[in-house]
Amino acid sequence: MINSVSYSVPTGTELLSGHQLSCIRQDRVLFQQLDVGIAAGKLLHITGKNGAGKSSLLRILAGLAAPDEGNLQYAGLPLSQVLSDYAANLCYIGHHSGIHEQLTARENIRFWRAASGASAKGEHVDDYGLLGQLGLAGLEDVPCRTLSAGQQRRVSLARLWFSRRQLWILDEPFTALDQAAIAMLQQHFLMHLQQGGGIILTSHQSLSQVFTQLISLELAYRW
Repeated sequence: MINSVSYSVPTGTELLSGHQLSCIRQDRVLFQQLDVGIAAGKLLHITGKNGAGKSSLLRILAGLAAPDEGNLQYAGLPLSQVLSDYAANLCYIGHHSGIHEQLTARENIRFWRAASGASAKGEHVDDYGLLGQLGLAGLEDVPCRTLSAGQQRRVSLARLWFSRRQLWILDEPFTALDQAAIAMLQQHFLMHLQQGGGIILTSHQSLSQVFTQLISLELAYRW
């Protein structure tokens, strides 16, 4: 496991901000003139009814979609000018698990670990221990297509335990998880924030942990 991380944006410094953001989908305005931002060390919790634009906002903040109006800044600079640096410092997990279902849980983790560069840093690797901690003991070497939705979600979220990315953008990370897994994930959120990371997430559920650096944003559903 990674005990300490040195991030590029200091704690308390603006990590990501969106100014006057607007999003239109199928002639319906999801949100408009929205200002949103997060500093290193803080968690932004976005709530709202289905269809309010939560996932669309996350995709815009992750640089995967362009706003119809407004602009984004990363570390105080226009996102368009530092897109590669931003992508290298971002871990985005959307609604879908993002796993390769023909691979096993361990094979998926080994792929992500290599892609993140963590496996090249001489760190101790204990994939069995990590998957066991996530409630997947005995399922490490079976194809992910045989796992339940909740088990696949745990495999997907496992990348957060070795991610070197400072900003995590997570779309409904608690979906299909039981209460024990949700509590463990939120405890890991606290550790990431304490190390200077930032988290933006959507969730229909209330956060059970106490996050002193919490920012709440509720998107209203527009007819």
